[in-house]
Amino acid sequence: MKELFDFILKFGNLNQQQIDFISSKTIEINISKEEYFSEAGKIAKQVGFLVDGILRVCYYNNQSEEITKYFIEENNLVVDLESFDNQICSSAYVQAVTDCKMIVFERKDWLELLQTIVGFDAIVHKIISRALIQKVERRSPLVSEDATTRYLKFLEIYPTAFNRIPLSYVASYLGVTQSSLSRIRKNITL
Repeated sequence: MKELFDFILKFGNLNQQQIDFISSKTIEINISKEEYFSEAGKIAKQVGFLVDGILRVCYYNNQSEEITKYFIEENNLVVDLESFDNQICSSAYVQAVTDCKMIVFERKDWLELLQTIVGFDAIVHKIISRALIQKVERRSPLVSEDATTRYLKFLEIYPTAFNRIPLSYVASYLGVTQSSLSRIRKNITL
């Protein structure tokens, strides 16, 4: 629980009563490797905080190929925001890359926190803004760079995660085949 509040308090202030109220609305869950936190075709019903592990956000393109959009590491909120906020079916999957430990809020409890705690909505807005900026910063280099540069950027963005993520997911994220990724890795000395 400490990790959750260390994270939240970077974006604003809460008193002890508010922290206790937020704590009362959480559940701790474990998600096994390859299980889903949320799924395409379903409405997202939870906001999670990743305490331990790595998640990936992925989808299937029109050729039925699995595409990894990005990875989520420890100490980040996890939610399919569009699906959660608008109560529409998600177009992506959030899948555990490793065994994961999460602190989770059900939708009704999250909405209650937003309506009850003064300033909590501003904190959440700052968290969402930061996440969107990070997402753009992480995806932008992948559009125009060659595969080797994209891989080096991946190592920079996910320095503690790259050795915990299967190569097939990394290749999908980078938009290369697994054999191309193996060649790139062989030619790079770190």
